[in-house]
Amino acid sequence: MNTGLRITAFTAALAATFGTAYGVGRGVDPVVAESTAAPHDEHGRPSAQPEGGDGHGGHESTPPGGLQISENGYTLDLATPRVTAGQRTELRFTVRDGSGEAVTAYQPEHDKELHLILASHDLVTYRHLHPTRAADGTWSTPVDLPRAGGYRVFADFTPAATNAENLTLGADLAAAGRYEPASLPAPGGTARTDGYQVELGGTLRPGKASELKLKVLRDGEPVNDLQPYLGAYGHLVALRSGDLAYLHVHPNGEPGDGTTRPGPEISFTATAPSDGTYRLFLDFRHQGKVHTAAFTVRTGSAPAARDSAPTAPPAPSEHTDGHGH
Repeated sequence: MNTGLRITAFTAALAATFGTAYGVGRGVDPVVAESTAAPHDEHGRPSAQPEGGDGHGGHESTPPGGLQISENGYTLDLATPRVTAGQRTELRFTVRDGSGEAVTAYQPEHDKELHLILASHDLVTYRHLHPTRAADGTWSTPVDLPRAGGYRVFADFTPAATNAENLTLGADLAAAGRYEPASLPAPGGTARTDGYQVELGGTLRPGKASELKLKVLRDGEPVNDLQPYLGAYGHLVALRSGDLAYLHVHPNGEPGDGTTRPGPEISFTATAPSDGTYRLFLDFRHQGKVHTAAFTVRTGSAPAARDSAPTAPPAPSEHTDGHGH
């Protein structure tokens, strides 16, 4: 997860739009909430489109991140390809190098060796997890998925090998059970989660860098004491609807660099690799808890008016650091 100032490369196939996830959790890391109506840190890769693109976004010079299970000689080996919806299961996986050996050394990014994103193909369920690595290189984390259907797992990491680059590898995960498809929430400029209101300003553009500003409020008042979470005041993950192409964004400035203040507004510079609909998931920390807000946006279109933007109803969510806390 590089800390670049613009949306990092789309990695594994994330099939939805930028969105914010709902919910405070029981641990350190945010997990996006599920809603029965159509209605969660720090990963970064170079954008799939150069900053100075032509703005048409019709073509991508390189594939977005997360769409591949293998890249640059590394492979995501998912040992738990199936789980049962509604049952707590230990998700296990290994990152292997070109010789098939498990990778056991990583470069920490934002306080963690590896960040794991899990999202349903309809982008209704979202998890931002930090699994535990055993000495043999096997990673594990408990998961409890509320709904049956298809999911995508994204491993965001940088090997400790010389000249190694940040990678996001993706693999499919199936949750057994009765499947009821959900619709993507309508685009809007306001999201509500755990008693907070987050307002989105700015326009996401294909092939061209633009600024997105997210303002956090509580009871109608700006939250001016946001706390750092994994080295930043906010973290943004974007998923493209349709193929789950993955994009991680970092805020413009880090705590302590003299360019940021602890809220209520968090600024990101983002470049969409193509036209389309995205779901944005913003993780932020306040009063010791991590919350996730989610938005649906379309490229080239300004968010809906803040006083009338449709929002998906909040639902319980879970945060975990891989230990089940």
